Amino acid sequence: MTNIAQTPEPPYYAVIFTSTLKPDEQGYHEMANDILNTAKLQPGFLGIESAREAVGITISYWDSLESIKNWKENSHHIKAQSLGKTRWYQQYQVRITRVERDYLFQNFD
Repeated sequence: MTNIAQTPEPPYYAVIFTSTLKPDEQGYHEMANDILNTAKLQPGFLGIESAREAVGITISYWDSLESIKNWKENSHHIKAQSLGKTRWYQQYQVRITRVERDYLFQNFD
Protein backbone atom coordinates (compact mmCIF):
# COMPACT_ATOMS: atom_id res chain seq x y z
CA MET A 1 0.00 0.00 0.00
CA THR A 2 1.57 3.31 -1.03
CA ASN A 3 -1.03 5.99 -0.37
CA ILE A 4 -1.53 8.07 2.73
CA ALA A 5 -5.07 7.68 4.05
CA GLN A 6 -7.34 10.66 3.49
CA THR A 7 -8.89 11.14 6.93
CA PRO A 8 -11.50 13.68 8.03
CA GLU A 9 -10.91 16.56 10.40
CA PRO A 10 -10.00 15.29 13.88
CA PRO A 11 -10.96 13.95 16.24
CA TYR A 12 -11.01 10.34 15.07
CA TYR A 13 -9.30 7.15 16.22
CA ALA A 14 -6.30 5.15 15.06
CA VAL A 15 -5.61 1.47 15.69
CA ILE A 16 -1.88 0.82 15.40
CA PHE A 17 -1.07 -2.84 14.77
CA THR A 18 2.65 -3.63 14.99
CA SER A 19 3.84 -7.18 14.28
CA THR A 20 6.64 -9.53 13.40
CA LEU A 21 6.01 -12.66 11.35
CA LYS A 22 7.15 -16.23 11.75
CA PRO A 23 9.36 -17.57 8.91
CA ASP A 24 6.46 -19.42 7.21
CA GLU A 25 4.23 -16.70 5.73
CA GLN A 26 2.22 -19.00 3.47
CA GLY A 27 -1.29 -17.60 3.07
CA TYR A 28 -0.58 -14.49 5.14
CA HIS A 29 -0.63 -11.91 2.34
CA GLU A 30 -3.83 -13.31 0.85
CA MET A 31 -5.55 -13.13 4.24
CA ALA A 32 -4.22 -9.62 4.85
CA ASN A 33 -5.70 -8.44 1.53
CA ASP A 34 -8.99 -10.17 2.31
CA ILE A 35 -9.17 -8.57 5.75
CA LEU A 36 -8.38 -5.16 4.26
CA ASN A 37 -11.28 -5.50 1.83
CA THR A 38 -13.57 -6.58 4.67
CA ALA A 39 -12.47 -3.66 6.89
CA LYS A 40 -13.22 -1.16 4.12
CA LEU A 41 -16.87 -2.27 4.24
CA GLN A 42 -17.23 -1.75 7.99
CA PRO A 43 -19.26 1.21 9.27
CA GLY A 44 -16.92 3.82 10.70
CA PHE A 45 -13.85 2.78 8.69
CA LEU A 46 -11.95 5.88 7.50
CA GLY A 47 -8.75 4.54 5.92
CA ILE A 48 -5.60 2.50 6.36
CA GLU A 49 -1.83 2.75 5.95
CA SER A 50 0.56 -0.18 6.06
CA ALA A 51 4.24 -0.99 5.68
CA ARG A 52 6.12 -4.23 6.21
CA GLU A 53 9.83 -4.90 6.54
CA ALA A 54 11.25 -6.79 9.52
CA VAL A 55 8.45 -5.17 11.53
CA GLY A 56 5.02 -4.58 10.05
CA ILE A 57 2.97 -1.55 10.99
CA THR A 58 -0.63 -1.13 9.94
CA ILE A 59 -2.65 1.86 11.08
CA SER A 60 -6.39 1.81 10.53
CA TYR A 61 -8.51 4.90 11.13
CA TRP A 62 -12.02 4.86 12.61
CA ASP A 63 -14.70 7.36 13.45
CA SER A 64 -15.38 6.04 16.97
CA LEU A 65 -14.39 3.56 19.65
CA GLU A 66 -17.67 1.75 18.96
CA SER A 67 -16.64 1.20 15.32
CA ILE A 68 -13.31 -0.24 16.50
CA LYS A 69 -15.11 -2.56 18.92
CA ASN A 70 -17.48 -3.73 16.17
CA TRP A 71 -14.52 -4.42 13.86
CA LYS A 72 -12.76 -6.43 16.58
CA GLU A 73 -15.93 -8.51 16.94
CA ASN A 74 -16.40 -9.08 13.18
CA SER A 75 -16.54 -12.86 12.59
CA HIS A 76 -14.17 -12.80 9.60
CA HIS A 77 -11.72 -10.64 11.55
CA ILE A 78 -11.93 -13.05 14.52
CA LYS A 79 -11.01 -15.94 12.20
CA ALA A 80 -8.04 -13.98 10.82
CA GLN A 81 -6.90 -13.10 14.35
CA SER A 82 -6.98 -16.77 15.32
CA LEU A 83 -4.97 -17.80 12.26
CA GLY A 84 -2.53 -14.98 12.93
CA LYS A 85 -1.90 -16.21 16.47
CA THR A 86 -1.51 -19.86 15.52
CA ARG A 87 0.16 -19.57 12.12
CA TRP A 88 1.75 -16.25 11.15
CA TYR A 89 2.67 -13.92 14.00
CA GLN A 90 5.71 -14.24 16.18
CA GLN A 91 4.45 -11.25 18.14
CA TYR A 92 2.13 -8.29 17.79
CA GLN A 93 0.90 -5.31 19.74
CA VAL A 94 -2.25 -3.25 19.29
CA ARG A 95 -2.47 0.37 20.36
CA ILE A 96 -5.63 2.47 20.13
CA THR A 97 -5.37 6.23 20.20
CA ARG A 98 -7.50 9.30 19.60
CA VAL A 99 -6.15 11.64 16.92
CA GLU A 100 -6.50 15.21 18.13
CA ARG A 101 -4.57 16.98 15.35
CA ASP A 102 -3.18 16.18 11.94
CA TYR A 103 -1.66 18.01 9.01
CA LEU A 104 -0.56 17.02 5.52
CA PHE A 105 2.32 18.06 3.31
CA GLN A 106 2.30 17.24 -0.39
CA ASN A 107 4.86 18.01 -3.07
CA PHE A 108 4.09 16.61 -6.51
CA ASP A 109 6.83 18.38 -8.48
